[in-house]
Amino acid sequence: MRGSDPDAALYWLGRMLEAGEDPLYIARRLIRFASEDVGNADPHALQVAVSAMQAYQFVGSPEGDLALAQSTVYLACAPKSNALYTAYSKVKNDIQETQALPVPFHIRNAPTSLMKKLGYGKGYKYPHSFPGSYVEEYYLPENLKGRIYYEPTDHGFEAEIKNRLEKWRGKKRGS
Repeated sequence: MRGSDPDAALYWLGRMLEAGEDPLYIARRLIRFASEDVGNADPHALQVAVSAMQAYQFVGSPEGDLALAQSTVYLACAPKSNALYTAYSKVKNDIQETQALPVPFHIRNAPTSLMKKLGYGKGYKYPHSFPGSYVEEYYLPENLKGRIYYEPTDHGFEAEIKNRLEKWRGKKRGS
C-alpha cells in the first residue's frame, strides 16, 4: 500500500487471509496505515479503514473480506503523507524533554470567580468573532512559542492545509 500498488496490496491481503491471519489484526493495520502513511493527504482514509473493520465485525468472512479489500485498494491509491506521524513524534519528544509546561493563562478556562481573579482566560480572543474564524494568538506554552510540529506536504488535501497554515503562520510572524 505504501508504494501505491493496489494489485500487490490486494495479493498480499489475500495471502494473509488465506493463510489464516486474524482479519481484525489486518483491519487494525489498515487503520494504522490510514493515519501513519496517508494522514491528512486524504482525511477520508481513516473513515474508510474504520468502516472496513466495522463491516468485517458485522458480517464476518467471507463477505467481510471484501470490505478489507476495498479499504486496502483505497489506501493503496490514496495520496500519501507521513507528516502527521512525524509531527506527533516531535510532540512526544518535546513532552519527554520539557515535562508538564504550564497552560498559558489566556487559554485557561475560568468557570469560577477565583480563577478569573487569578487571570485565567484574561485577554482570550474568541476565534469565531474574527474574520475567517482566525485570530493571531499563541496557544503553546511560552517555552515552545513558535515551535512548528506539523509540516504538511503538497499531497492531496494536505496541500490545502499547507496553504492555510502558511497564511496563518505568516500573520503570526508578521505580528
